[in-house]
Amino acid sequence: MKKDGLLQTIIEGIYDACYIWREEMRQTIKDEGVLIFFILVPLVYPLLYSWIYNNEVIHEVPVVVVDDSHTAMSRQLIQKCDAAPDVKIAYYASDMDEAKMLISRQVVKAIYYIPSDFQTRLNRMEQTVMSVYCDMSLMLTYKAAYMAAVAATQEMNSEIQVKLSGHYTQREEQIQTRPLDYDAQPIFNPAGGYGSFVLPAVLVLILQQTLVLGIGLSAGTSRESNRYQDLVPIQKHYHGTFRIVLGKSMCYFMIYAVMAAYLTVVVPRLFHFPCLAHWQDLLALMFPYLLACIFFGITVSCLIRYRENVMLLVVFVSLPLLFMTGVSWPQSNIPGFWQGVSWLFPSTFGVRGYVRLNSMGATLSDIMLEYRILWIQAFVYFVIAFLVYRYQIAQARLHALERLEFLKHKKASKMAEVAEDKG
Repeated sequence: MKKDGLLQTIIEGIYDACYIWREEMRQTIKDEGVLIFFILVPLVYPLLYSWIYNNEVIHEVPVVVVDDSHTAMSRQLIQKCDAAPDVKIAYYASDMDEAKMLISRQVVKAIYYIPSDFQTRLNRMEQTVMSVYCDMSLMLTYKAAYMAAVAATQEMNSEIQVKLSGHYTQREEQIQTRPLDYDAQPIFNPAGGYGSFVLPAVLVLILQQTLVLGIGLSAGTSRESNRYQDLVPIQKHYHGTFRIVLGKSMCYFMIYAVMAAYLTVVVPRLFHFPCLAHWQDLLALMFPYLLACIFFGITVSCLIRYRENVMLLVVFVSLPLLFMTGVSWPQSNIPGFWQGVSWLFPSTFGVRGYVRLNSMGATLSDIMLEYRILWIQAFVYFVIAFLVYRYQIAQARLHALERLEFLKHKKASKMAEVAEDKG
């Protein structure tokens, strides 16, 4: 009898989990908001973002020059800047006001300003300056304009050093201008582009954020459709905590297994980002990452009372989460408190593991720390989701009992009134 009872309980649990999975899938398809965050945003947003930064190196950035010196050396410096492949001297302005007007109209992206005492100070063997004013709305244009000016001034510095050195051979001049030579070989991002640098991290972060948004919207809908704003409906299929968490997780995992493959495999190849990961290592990393994100989203959704709240919460923390991954900001410079906060989010270790696998050619053994922490997060958030839903079930039953007592009291009062009228 005990064996039959245990077997029957397991069969009922599997049936209820499948029922919850089917209902969650149906609600996902019917709810336009959830469908947008689960399907449309992961499909379209990475394409748009990657397309914007697909041209990782910009050439011929238009620049305006304000030359108050009007000397041979200032013209020489302008020619060196114009000879660089990254910028193009598009305009000459008479003063800074005219140059600012060109910037405000987006005709040019930077201003090169040469002061009136430029050559005078050089002739006096004094240090002079060339000012660069850049439009910071796009980092690629800022980098091109700034680096072109730096390269031109360094080349001019070398020429001045050669003239003052008094050496007679070319080798002596080379040693004078560059006593310590170096050979820069960029690794992991040969083009030095913004897309290959930050887009892999953004793609993995999108998985977590859209998952939490979709699950939160679904939870908000469930509360709004319930009279007592309970997350768990009073049905026979929802009386077990494990089957609820399992059924919802199956729905989300089925959808995001496809989305994860699209974001981590298809999009990088479409836009020619570094793709050095072996599929076995990538699959091993994405499995615990998706589980951790799903259970994290289920845990967060229990705190959502209204659909709008989840958008305010998740969108607000997206940028700080990207910084705390250590990709766009050095991990060694992140304060210890914020590093501890970053350990609460699966995206921190998912991004680090994915970037090292796909952009740096690491193997699973090289990211074993991130891999283990993702499994720990998946387990911890599963336990928290289990406990939270257990509390939600208890609340739903309490409200149901209160409603039942109210109906009984109302019925008894009505019967008393009828008996009194008859009497």
